[in-house]
Parts: sequence; C-alpha cells; structure tokens
Amino acid sequence: MFSMTVSDFLLTMASVLLFCGVVVLGIGVFTLIGKLNGKEIRTIADQTTKLAQKGIADEISGLVGNARSLIEALDQMVKTTAGIGIFLVILGLLLIAAAYLLVTKI
Repeated sequence: MFSMTVSDFLLTMASVLLFCGVVVLGIGVFTLIGKLNGKEIRTIADQTTKLAQKGIADEISGLVGNARSLIEALDQMVKTTAGIGIFLVILGLLLIAAAYLLVTKI
C-alpha cells in the first residue's frame, strides 16, 4: 500500500495548490487582456455608433434609443468581464500564497 509522511502530504498539497494557482492566475490575466480587447466587442461598438449616427441623421428616435441601450449593455459586459478577471487573478494569488504557507510548514 502507498504510505506518505506528513511532509510528503504537505508537499503534495502545496504542489497541487501551486499548479492550480498558476492556472487560475493565467486564466484571469487572459480574461483581462484577451476578452476586454476583443475584436468582436470593438466591431459591435463601431456598428452601434454607425447605427446611432444614422438614426440621428434620419431622425428615428427609436433607433437611437435602441443603440444607446446596446452601448450600455456592452459597457456592462466589459465591466462584468473585468470583474471576473480580477476575481480570478486574486484567487490565483491566494492559492499561490496558500502553497507557500504549506511549504514553510514543512
């Protein structure tokens, strides 16, 4: 049967926490950098601006109102994505700190 000492167990737990922390930190950084500067969001924002300008030029108030609500939804989506990215970065750093604390107990 497989036997582990307390030191082996703590080192294994620290390794797992370190690996998970690095992965979560990487995902958080990717979410902050990759998703916020995404081409799709910029394309939608540009098209919405053109739509709003056309609505103003043709004096179609409903079109301008819908474009405004779409821009607000895009803004909220960017804020939500940033919040998720920051949460993942903080979680990753906490996991790495927990791995460090476990290693110092050995």
